[in-house]
Amino acid sequence: MKYVPRLILFLAIPTVLFLLPWWTLVGAPTEGAGPLFWVGSVLFLVGFVCLPASMFLGHGPAQSDAASVVGDTLLGVMWVVFSWSVIGNIVGLGLAVAGVDNPARSRIVAIGVLAVAVALTVWGMIEARRVPRVRTREVSIPKLGPGLDGLRLVVITDTHFAALNRLRWSEQVVDVVNAQRPDIACHAGDLADGSVAKRRSQVDPLGKVEAELGKFYITGNHEYFGDAPGWIEHMASIGWQPLRNQHETISRGGDRLVMAGIDDPTGVGLDGHGPDLSAALAGADPQLPVVLLAHQPRQVVGAAAAGVALQISGHTHGGQIWPFHYLVRFEQPVVAGLSRHGNGTQLYTSRGTGFWGPQLRVFAPSEITVLVLRSS
Repeated sequence: MKYVPRLILFLAIPTVLFLLPWWTLVGAPTEGAGPLFWVGSVLFLVGFVCLPASMFLGHGPAQSDAASVVGDTLLGVMWVVFSWSVIGNIVGLGLAVAGVDNPARSRIVAIGVLAVAVALTVWGMIEARRVPRVRTREVSIPKLGPGLDGLRLVVITDTHFAALNRLRWSEQVVDVVNAQRPDIACHAGDLADGSVAKRRSQVDPLGKVEAELGKFYITGNHEYFGDAPGWIEHMASIGWQPLRNQHETISRGGDRLVMAGIDDPTGVGLDGHGPDLSAALAGADPQLPVVLLAHQPRQVVGAAAAGVALQISGHTHGGQIWPFHYLVRFEQPVVAGLSRHGNGTQLYTSRGTGFWGPQLRVFAPSEITVLVLRSS
């Protein structure tokens, strides 16, 4: 009985995602009769059954990569269709006020929703699978010495290497990162979904990233859904330094800054894991500016209280598929970009380098971020 609420939720989501689009694209425009009604209804019923089944097979105990690709893709497509069905029905109300009667009104809405959904799905898949654009931002850091002025931090995050084999994409990302001439390279978490044994071939190209002053990695929440200790060990083996509630002092031109990193909050419960900012900054010179890697933007509350100069986060994917970013804001204070918090702490939230689950990005392009630090 304890699993009944979860089962209800598991079935409620596909019910909502399929019911409104079915009415918008099939039920209303056909007036519940004719061959198109029956064919369309059967297709929606097959999709409704397929979504929870493939998600369970892909993300449950079986961990089937093929089922994961099917389920994740169907989830993304139906979110697009559902979102635009909502918009389409609002437009339909406007048409009704304008005097357009059914079935013409419903058919206009259905054609419009279908056309937009198909176009955005195709475009979203292209956007998700492309090598990310480079996004460069200068960030003024108080107390940053002139020897560190112009320091280049190249940030990747949320690569989510998973069921789709993106080895070539991984190699291309490394080429772009190296072309930015990073002084410091950062991976801000959510490296991969799955075990090291299944995903390491996609991750291994990251070992070729070149950064003179260090390559630093922190855990995201998805490492803790799989094998966080394994990924921490593996990243260290290919030349990335995991920052697990610890810091390093970076020196250049006679000036210094503190580069710190903390675990993702999802690690709480796993022995020895979980964020501890006090431990991360223990022994650091309090006069030096601190750059903190923390996977989730909401961790900026603690960072601001500790006087961190700049926190670098990911996690949100910029919403990934519009209009999901409105839901992200219920959990996170920022969806993307540079923001200020507390008494001067800055937060840069990346939209992410890869994608999770549905291979779509709609109005939330991926990025490889170059943060150029400037002295005040």
